[in-house]
Amino acid sequence: MGTVSNVLVGLVAFLHVYFLVLEMFLWATPYGAKTFKRPLADMIAMKSLAANQGLYNGFLAAGLVWSLTAGEPFGYSLKLFFLGCVIVAGLYGAATASRTILFVQAVPGVAALVVTLLAAR
Repeated sequence: MGTVSNVLVGLVAFLHVYFLVLEMFLWATPYGAKTFKRPLADMIAMKSLAANQGLYNGFLAAGLVWSLTAGEPFGYSLKLFFLGCVIVAGLYGAATASRTILFVQAVPGVAALVVTLLAAR
């Protein structure tokens, strides 16, 4: 079960690296506009806000990678903390921006957290 936990945490980290790239580098492109279903002009106007958001997603990814490489007992605590951060960010994003964020960010975080908690038993 510990291996499954690590794979899921790695997947969540990978998703956040993708979010970083999307928000920091692809936001004001046709791909970004298509992904977020917004006019390109709107995406260009919000480019600096999205880049800031992307940076935060990068911090979440870095923390999750850190949790996978840190020795015990710190690795487990880091997993719990950063997965909790991912879940809170996903819930807030779903409530304030788009319900899709619940499924793309919060649900994978919850899955990784549940498996991580079960693996520690």
